[in-house]
Amino acid sequence: QVQLVESGGGLVQAGGSLRLSCAASESIFSFNAMGWYRQAPGKQRELVAAITSGGSANYADSVKGRFTISRDNAKNTAYLQMNSLKPEDTAVYYCNARITWQYYWGQGTQVTVSS
Repeated sequence: QVQLVESGGGLVQAGGSLRLSCAASESIFSFNAMGWYRQAPGKQRELVAAITSGGSANYADSVKGRFTISRDNAKNTAYLQMNSLKPEDTAVYYCNARITWQYYWGQGTQVTVSS
């Protein structure tokens, strides 16, 4: 059972930056993809960014140009660099990993952006 642990969330002012980390309990080298999702109160969980094992990344339109996803196979960790944060980015952010047909989730980390 793969375990994912997120960290790096917190409270930041609008325009600020945060970097989220997602540490996996085993090697991520063979993970087909890793991603970051978020869920704001009263809203559905949505994809923020994802990166394949080959390094191809895709982003939600709302974060393009501001967020960057990356993965460090040597550290078994994925990252989400978030710049120019906006109040509407406030949500619980979840790490996700896909291994063939199985999906794994972290417990989430809160990101709050004040105006």
